[in-house]
Amino acid sequence: MIDVQDLVVSYGTATALDHITLTVGKGEMVALLGPNGAGKSTLANTLAGLLRPASGSVRVDGRLALIPEGRQLFPDLSVADNLALGGWRSGRRDPSTVYELLPRLAELAGRRAGVLSGGEQQMVAFGRALMSEPDALVVDELSLGLAPGVTADLAAHLAELNRSHGLTVLLIEQNARLAFDLCSRAYVLESGRLVTEGECARLADDPRVAGAYLGGAIT
Repeated sequence: MIDVQDLVVSYGTATALDHITLTVGKGEMVALLGPNGAGKSTLANTLAGLLRPASGSVRVDGRLALIPEGRQLFPDLSVADNLALGGWRSGRRDPSTVYELLPRLAELAGRRAGVLSGGEQQMVAFGRALMSEPDALVVDELSLGLAPGVTADLAAHLAELNRSHGLTVLLIEQNARLAFDLCSRAYVLESGRLVTEGECARLADDPRVAGAYLGGAIT
């Protein structure tokens, strides 16, 4: 569903992504881990077509939607209007199925997005992405700035979308425990380069990954 081959992305003379290759199969949930400044958001924005590669290739089979880091809602517009903007390219105007998946959004439909809590805003960002009827979803920092309980609720919604609708998911996260709980495979990105990849169960037992991302000791 998502196929990235030998991707290089630069900002002027600075290389943000250095020959990245990764794949996400149809219906798969895959995590991309890494510290701040590793290039995770650069990859997300490249997948969404917001950045142009210097070299390499990006291929997405079907429609891709991005839930960006920081949510990036229109704060002075209502929740309903933010959702409607998400359906602009698909021509979708009826949010009823999104309300079925995320009932809280129906209750908030008339409120301005800027006055909502962080968790509510993240839910609006989810709904806005779903309004485009995507085949694949890139989630950039699901847990950023959210309380653990709110994060757990959103993670459950994401897992249900994958399970019941076959939605392909690339989850970009710093919270490795959350990512490993949700995903079957993961890639680790540091300083613009992929340093390791594999099944989440194996990576969780890797001393270097555990030391850097799970609080274990590096050996």
